[in-house]
Amino acid sequence: MSANWLDSIGVSVERRHITAGLTRVPASLYHRLGIHDGPPVNADCRCDGRRHIRVQSDGDIDIVPAGLDGEWEDDADCTILRLWVSPSLLRKAAEDLELDPDRVSLIPRFQHRDAGIEHIARALAAPSTPNAPTDRLVAESLGSALAIRLIDGYSRLSALSARQTLSTRQRDRLIFYIESHLDHDLSLADLAEVAGISVSHLKVLFRRSFGLPVHQYVIRRRVDHAAGLLMQGELPISQIALSAGFAHQSHLAHAMKRLLGVTPAGLVRKRKEAAA
Repeated sequence: MSANWLDSIGVSVERRHITAGLTRVPASLYHRLGIHDGPPVNADCRCDGRRHIRVQSDGDIDIVPAGLDGEWEDDADCTILRLWVSPSLLRKAAEDLELDPDRVSLIPRFQHRDAGIEHIARALAAPSTPNAPTDRLVAESLGSALAIRLIDGYSRLSALSARQTLSTRQRDRLIFYIESHLDHDLSLADLAEVAGISVSHLKVLFRRSFGLPVHQYVIRRRVDHAAGLLMQGELPISQIALSAGFAHQSHLAHAMKRLLGVTPAGLVRKRKEAAA
């Protein structure tokens, strides 16, 4: 994910090669997460007045709040996924969760394991299709998920939300809106406005109510819509891809293959074989 995402959604990620030896990291205006990616190395970390000597293994996470500097010394070259998280993203998530943002402060953690944060980081680092309609929604959803997870698990004031779900009316309104705007560049803000709730609450309640994160649900509905049009056989694949909200035919093919196990061309062949 390119650095400009830091301004637009409040989080950015890069895969960074670290050479063996001492690396000094100055204090930053942003929160930093470093996720070890690859073979283990022996590491000596000094940060926040503490020293940590450990074997750094694949998936180990260091969480360094904004304003803290540190030193990391590794006995071999290694690779990390470096996430930069804007404090404003956490403040916005705290406000949406009806918490006092001034009382939410991130706690330093070292050699920590969190499968959820690791999954979000790798999803953010995955190659994306420039200007694809789903990219912004995916990035916003992942950024929101990361902010909520950091607040809930790594701050001095955790978010304690009730196990509520969307109301039937909210669900119906969201379903209708999504189905009517599959070819649009949907955003979390759009959908939150439809449901009449905050973006952070939408992210949590949508998953509880539909069983999928917002972006995964929208992509699945786009794929299902495209599959229906393909079975009708009235439009070319390229036009169907655009009408279903995909940037181009290959973007549709990738999503359809992943979700349905068949490409658009393969689905067309099956329709023709069935009609023969």
